[in-house]
Amino acid sequence: MTKPTVIVHDPTLRDGQHAVRHQLDVKQIRSYAAAADTAGVPVVEIGHGNGLGASSHQVGHSRLSDDEMLATARQALPHSKMATLMLPGWATSKDLRNAVRHGVDVVRVAAHCTEATVTERHLDVIRELGAEAQGVLLMSHMATPEELAEQCALMVGYGAQAVCIFDSAGHYLPQDVTVRVAAITAAVDVPVAFHGHNNLGLAVANSIAAIEAGARVIDACARGFGAGAGNTQLEVLVAVLERLGHHTGIDLRLLADAAELAERTLMPAPPTIDSISLVSGLAGVFSGFKKPVLAAAEQTGVHAWDLFVELGRLRVTAGQEDMIPDAARELAAHGGLR
Repeated sequence: MTKPTVIVHDPTLRDGQHAVRHQLDVKQIRSYAAAADTAGVPVVEIGHGNGLGASSHQVGHSRLSDDEMLATARQALPHSKMATLMLPGWATSKDLRNAVRHGVDVVRVAAHCTEATVTERHLDVIRELGAEAQGVLLMSHMATPEELAEQCALMVGYGAQAVCIFDSAGHYLPQDVTVRVAAITAAVDVPVAFHGHNNLGLAVANSIAAIEAGARVIDACARGFGAGAGNTQLEVLVAVLERLGHHTGIDLRLLADAAELAERTLMPAPPTIDSISLVSGLAGVFSGFKKPVLAAAEQTGVHAWDLFVELGRLRVTAGQEDMIPDAARELAAHGGLR
């Protein structure tokens, strides 16, 4: 029986920016983009870690402007599609128009998993500009399968030509992915994508579970380059897909060369599952909270592990960093976990 084709979406040059404080330069972007294009990676995503328009004091200034990143990558991608990400509130319609002028083929509009309504305007603009519009739900473990299906259906109604769920905290087990992707594929008639993080060491397994449940687009980064414990490891994913009989159109040997290049030139070291990444995955908390959690734990004398567990209990999400010191003080006042 012929296995379905899987489209691999590579956000190494966007999600990986989180791991290096958004400081990738022109040479790094150009060389990895060219290597991914040569290997036949279908879609390569570019930008600040938080997407278009996000370079700021709050989440970090990038070394290059959006214009510089997109122009550099576009020249290095004669065959691969170029993608970018935007979050309403950071990027505007002006940013979208500018991105498409720079040759962006695919734009993903991301929102918290229960807030798909904020994507409507931007998905419509992307369609008007002639680019492919995709909708993304972040921190998707915080919603039920039924809720995710409803939210994805809303985005399709707004014009999304594909929908994607992010396991932003690396919290999922394969069975969690299976039920969610199955619910979404039953609710929409566009391709479904999955974006995994490796906090529990399950990113590749979760990606395979997504495919078996009906996903046809999978995100993965060279050497897993990304925030915290990193993302699904691209070259491992493609090797496993080959063994399973799924066609990707990627030359695995050349992809392995691209991964070697990425390790040498993009990152100080490949991502690893340290104790903070592990507990953030268990607690279902965005692993990008690592630094403010460590700072608040040191200031209050509580254990960082306990603080992550408390943040999980409070269901804190990205953008609510101001709750971290408050939670730490509450823990300290109660002598630890409640």
